Amino acid sequence: MADYNFLQKFIEDKNPTPSYVFDLDALAVHVNKIKELLAGKARVCYAMKANPFFTRTAAQEADGLEVCSPGEYAICRRAGVPLEKIVLSGVNKEASHVREVVGDAGISGPAGRSGADALSGPAGTPGPAAYTAESLSQLDLLESCAAKTQGNPLRVLLRLTSGNQFGMDEETILSIIKKRSSYPHLHFTGLQYYSGTQKKQAGKIRKELEQLDALLERIRNELQYEIRELEYGPGFHIPYFEGESPVDEDAMLADFREALDAMAFKGRISLEAGRFLAAPCGSYVTRVVDTKQNQGQNYCIVDGGINHVNYYGQAMAMKIPAIRFLPHPLSPGMPDVQPPGGDSQWTVCGSLCTSGDMLVKNLPLPGLKTGDMLVFDRIGAYAVTEGIYLFLSRRLPAVLTYEKDAGLKLVRGALPTSPFNDGSIQYFEDCIKKENP
Repeated sequence: MADYNFLQKFIEDKNPTPSYVFDLDALAVHVNKIKELLAGKARVCYAMKANPFFTRTAAQEADGLEVCSPGEYAICRRAGVPLEKIVLSGVNKEASHVREVVGDAGISGPAGRSGADALSGPAGTPGPAAYTAESLSQLDLLESCAAKTQGNPLRVLLRLTSGNQFGMDEETILSIIKKRSSYPHLHFTGLQYYSGTQKKQAGKIRKELEQLDALLERIRNELQYEIRELEYGPGFHIPYFEGESPVDEDAMLADFREALDAMAFKGRISLEAGRFLAAPCGSYVTRVVDTKQNQGQNYCIVDGGINHVNYYGQAMAMKIPAIRFLPHPLSPGMPDVQPPGGDSQWTVCGSLCTSGDMLVKNLPLPGLKTGDMLVFDRIGAYAVTEGIYLFLSRRLPAVLTYEKDAGLKLVRGALPTSPFNDGSIQYFEDCIKKENP
């Protein structure tokens, strides 16, 4: 993501470490590249759980946003995300929150529209693009909330399970559609399906699409009901570590487009993705604060740690991620950031007082010294929200965003976590002011 000038600006501005840096321009370019390669065969829906700091940009560039909690919905509302771009999802839908969203929608106009008219949105102030339903109780909740409005039925995507706690099995979905008259305030516009991330085999994705196509055909033939929309999360692979084969994104998306073309289903298809969109668009910068040698092994201590760096399925230090070494200060006129190399091997450890806080083992870092920086790339997805942030009451990292026109922007300073760990949360605001004068 970042080039030399970008990182030089980070240092010159004396930005704090550890910090996340999220490239908003890179996300916009990535989303639009995917849309171009799909050639209109599928819309792009951003799963904002991957990184909520991309919400505004994703709302501008993607066709929709997958929102899975009241907190994520609140972020969308503060960001001014149009309701009609939101798919309200989540395995646990709280009654008070659903009532809030239905109320925000301000649904008005005649009830009972169906078909393309319903899919395009109700009259009056538009509501969410859809609500997912993952259980019979969620359907009852949605029906109850919708019944209290004087408007159009809520648009619902029935989630098909992939053999876990999410969604419903095929027979349950068929039964719901059979007795759809029991839900007069809901309109079943589509299906939703996601079976997991980091799929390396295109054949698995093709097989899933074939199975979904067969189910859609069964609904059409057996129940005489037309499903108009399919939201599908393919779980495309992101190579994180040294030794992994690179991904030909153009070829992967071309294969996906061909698989969509082969389907009998010709309704609207949405590609739901989080990691695939966000991962390449973020970096994590941490500074070396100490160096030592114990029993012949070189150790360097950084001001970050495993509480901030999270990759999919990695036992930290067992693999080498995409990482760059920034000797400090950068030399004037340096043509590029020099990659790790040489014979000087270092084990990189964080600031947590646990032997598990080991980021990388035996990393070549020639000439390493205190004050140097390490940049972990491809960290735009999940790390900012999945870290063990409260351990040892260490501060949360700062968060910066980058755009060519706006440059680097500090959007969240380092935050203290100690008030969460001793019950003094009432002093949290004062702590923030003290840490970020």
